[in-house]
Amino acid sequence: MLKYLILTVISAYIAFHSVQYYDLLSIYENTVSLLFSVGTSKEVRLLRENELSFHNRESDSSKLYLSVLGQVFDVSRGREHYGPGGGYHLFAGKDASRAFVTGDFSETGQTDDLSGLSPQQIVSLFDWLAFYQKEYEPVGRLIGRYYNENGEPTAALQQVEEILAEGLKLKAETLAQSKLFPSCNSAWSDASGGRVWCTTMSGGVQRSWAGVPRKLFSPGSSGYRCVCVQSEDPTALNSPLLKQFEDCPSLAESCRVKTL
Repeated sequence: MLKYLILTVISAYIAFHSVQYYDLLSIYENTVSLLFSVGTSKEVRLLRENELSFHNRESDSSKLYLSVLGQVFDVSRGREHYGPGGGYHLFAGKDASRAFVTGDFSETGQTDDLSGLSPQQIVSLFDWLAFYQKEYEPVGRLIGRYYNENGEPTAALQQVEEILAEGLKLKAETLAQSKLFPSCNSAWSDASGGRVWCTTMSGGVQRSWAGVPRKLFSPGSSGYRCVCVQSEDPTALNSPLLKQFEDCPSLAESCRVKTL
């Protein structure tokens, strides 16, 4: 179900915004590959929390397991990282999905409860899930918050999927905006103050045009970021979200600024 939800978001975004498919692949490659791999096994092993907790290398078990969003992986070959004394040992024997994206490694932070996380954080968590799908052997599913006694997805997992779809849409919009309005180069010195300028590679976006610096404001925000706008594109130049830098010629590729 999740893969169809995400592909629907991708297709709708492409159709509405005319974003090239290969641009979106840079966002969706890991996640979409993950979605098509989930649930393809005919027989899925189901584990309970006490069984998972046994595989933390502090017991007699020779295996190291961890769980992300209810999917259990054998990370034994990474024992230097996941075994006692390793930097990721706190993840062994449990589902601490929340800690992967919050950095809260306290006892309360090591939980699979994702309440209150942003769509962007959920996307990051699925990147971690894709990493474990690619690098480590899947063991099965954890009975609990995300999978029921029959190994079927729960309402909690469906809710996470919906937030993921929202996060992917936001990420696609950010990517599309970064290509339309790449970030400026900037520099500051005590002697001469600040300068912003545009090149054909500024913002990490290679293109055939350099552009002119402009302030790009987000709706409802007083803050802005410096972006490069194609000077030959009157539609872009006249966007209500853009503002010219003070005391800078309209078509100048470089501007002196008082603050950065």
